[in-house]
Amino acid sequence: MTPVSQGALARRLGTGDAVVIGLGSMIGAGVFAAFGPAARAGGAGLLVGLAVAAVIAYCNATASAQLAAAYPVSGGTYIYGRERLGEWWGFTAGWGFVVGKTASCAAMALTFASYAVPGPWWAQRAVAVAAVLGLAALNYRGVTKTALLTRILVGASLTALAVVVVGIAVGGHANPANLGGVDAGGVYGILQAAGLLFFAFAGYARIATMGEEVRDPQRTIPRAIPIALFITVAVYLVVGVAALLAAGPDKLAASTAPLSTAVQSAGLDPVVRVGAALASLGALLALIAGIGRTSLAMARHGDLPRWLAAVHPRFQVPHHAETALAVVVGVVVATVDLRGVIGFSSFGVLIYYAIANAAAFTQPAAQRRWPRWLNVLGGAGCVVLVATLPWPSVLAGAVMFAVGLAGRAVSRSLRAPSERR
Repeated sequence: MTPVSQGALARRLGTGDAVVIGLGSMIGAGVFAAFGPAARAGGAGLLVGLAVAAVIAYCNATASAQLAAAYPVSGGTYIYGRERLGEWWGFTAGWGFVVGKTASCAAMALTFASYAVPGPWWAQRAVAVAAVLGLAALNYRGVTKTALLTRILVGASLTALAVVVVGIAVGGHANPANLGGVDAGGVYGILQAAGLLFFAFAGYARIATMGEEVRDPQRTIPRAIPIALFITVAVYLVVGVAALLAAGPDKLAASTAPLSTAVQSAGLDPVVRVGAALASLGALLALIAGIGRTSLAMARHGDLPRWLAAVHPRFQVPHHAETALAVVVGVVVATVDLRGVIGFSSFGVLIYYAIANAAAFTQPAAQRRWPRWLNVLGGAGCVVLVATLPWPSVLAGAVMFAVGLAGRAVSRSLRAPSERR
């Protein structure tokens, strides 16, 4: 069954919309949460780790942009892997994205609630579930509604971060000595910090996974992905330096809310709480949209239940996929605390982009926009960062992929031969 026969999505997003959706995906969990575990791994060397993560993210971004221009349909690397490397590679990428990012959805919902409702755990869980259902309902109404709310949330988050940075700069609490000890965690610690911080850069994939909804994708996507990434790198670098100057690596490493720790002495904690809540909502909104489109693509090819491939006749969104996602995430949020899934999510995303780089490497000259050595560097970088993640994250990620691949093998063996294609 072809995608066209199951319903196509509407091309309604321009370059600005695509950039904002990418920013909404990235200006979220990373800037408000990932600096803590990164500081534990690499000390002040987290700034070096940030640079390493940014270089690898750029390589991955160019691969994704080049592939999305050639295959402007929903699904991202799931589709690129199928087309360039084979269906098993595509499934591996799609499975890692859907499972890893579903866990991230739950983490973002709980992060939002913890900042927005400093009350009992049951109240936070209720608010988190309400956030998931509310944003899923908004996504249901069409991608332009998603883009509009993302603009508002990104603007508010950037404003809050600007206030934090200025407050640290003029508050008299910045200590340049806190930037010392770059080698505190050694090379391994710096690479582990890079792997954890990579979690914060993964949002540009949302632009590629929504390629079927972008106007003039051959031009728009290759422009939007690097723009969103460069803006995010600049924001993270400024915020990371400010947080280290204010609190130092030891305090950041011990904190579950590192930016709150960095600004407590400046009296700006309420600003951080508001900014973190809004950024978490923006990340959650973009995650729901991205997972819905990848699930749609996988369902079209029979790698997820075909029911998920439905496209709403009026709003032209994958409404079954997004409804199912909202239910699953809502149940998880109500029962499990997944705010510690940064390493697990990074594992899945790094495998996803390693496959994207391999797929981009095989593209012919007519489809190439960047040199092949970037694909080699990006793929090798992903593998290195995977190997240096905390071992519980590596173990959990390996189990996740083993379950998915074994499940697909069993499912295919039970199908009629005509349904396996």
